[in-house]
Amino acid sequence: MSYGVVMSARVRSEERRAEIVGAALEVIAERGYRGASLAAVAERVGLTQQGLLHYFPTKDALLVAVLQERDRWDAVPDPQWRMDLLASLVEYNAMRPAIIQTFSALLGESVTEGHPAREYFTERYARVRAAMAAVLRTEYGDRLPNGLTPERTAPLLVAVMDGLQYQWLLDPESVDMPGAFRDFLRLLGEPVE
Repeated sequence: MSYGVVMSARVRSEERRAEIVGAALEVIAERGYRGASLAAVAERVGLTQQGLLHYFPTKDALLVAVLQERDRWDAVPDPQWRMDLLASLVEYNAMRPAIIQTFSALLGESVTEGHPAREYFTERYARVRAAMAAVLRTEYGDRLPNGLTPERTAPLLVAVMDGLQYQWLLDPESVDMPGAFRDFLRLLGEPVE
């Protein structure tokens, strides 16, 4: 078998995997992880369940691929970020309801014992809190204007971002997620335009 044939097959396989992950994102957004079946994902991409298992041998393996794909699309805040970039991230999220819905559904389900995404979200939140504390420290130093340390404020900042996402998903007409986040930044003492 020639190198070109092998590479072509590999590219087709990666394209098919990406198509399956996209379909899984949709199905999980609609039904939640527990309600999503491999059969539903397979049907959406025109495969049998056995055909899907060729690419992802278990539902958990597919979930990990979905979470990894989401992380490729989303930037976890970096210590070099500024507070205004966090507001831009919230605005960006408001343009992607399906991704936010999938993330929120998986997050909500992951709090149960034994859920395959529990470890992923636990580790992700530890990274996000540390990154947020670094952003706050860069912006404010060891104390924010309200007297709290960056480490004490970081979980509140993350809670506001995620809580606004839930409220916005439930009632997007009533909740201005970017506006509410800018209001929260004002509470921290951040000048916001």
